[in-house]
Amino acid sequence: MSKQKDNASEDASRIAGNVSLDLKEFIALQFKDIMVNKTGIGFAQSVGTRFTLTEISWLKKPEEPERMEARVVMEGIVDDDMANSWGNLHGGCTAYLADICTTMALLTFDMLTDGYRGSVSQALNMMYHSPASIGDKLRIVNTTMTVGSRAMSARCEIWNETHHRLVASAVHAKMVPSMPKQKAQL
Repeated sequence: MSKQKDNASEDASRIAGNVSLDLKEFIALQFKDIMVNKTGIGFAQSVGTRFTLTEISWLKKPEEPERMEARVVMEGIVDDDMANSWGNLHGGCTAYLADICTTMALLTFDMLTDGYRGSVSQALNMMYHSPASIGDKLRIVNTTMTVGSRAMSARCEIWNETHHRLVASAVHAKMVPSMPKQKAQL
């Protein structure tokens, strides 16, 4: 087993939730691959290293018990490089976290149903409710809403665990991209 998989296994064994350890390991590896680019460079590299997966679950939707939803929860601390000039979590960083974290919920749903398909963002709608300051602990709760053959959506709530309030909420719409068409050879 590779060192990368060994580390993911250690992390995955600490992740709560009712999905298999294999799926927890897979999602943990995907999360690290997206949040912590292997090259060591890339957007928000330092942010990704400070967030951890704490739950991956497969649950009946409370609103419609005949349907299932994937739930993925992540936690981390707001640090200097995530803050605006007032010392609060920057809106751009908040949107970045919502993007990546909802993607993990949608990936979990895919892996429990049709397998990995890949997806790209169509829209990310953010609502900002209250500030989170440097040093505050965040809990990011992500659940799938709908998942179809091409389009899918998930919701995100970013909670301030330190002050017990909602920081931001989001709805993320994604789609499975179509393959490019071959150009006619003349």
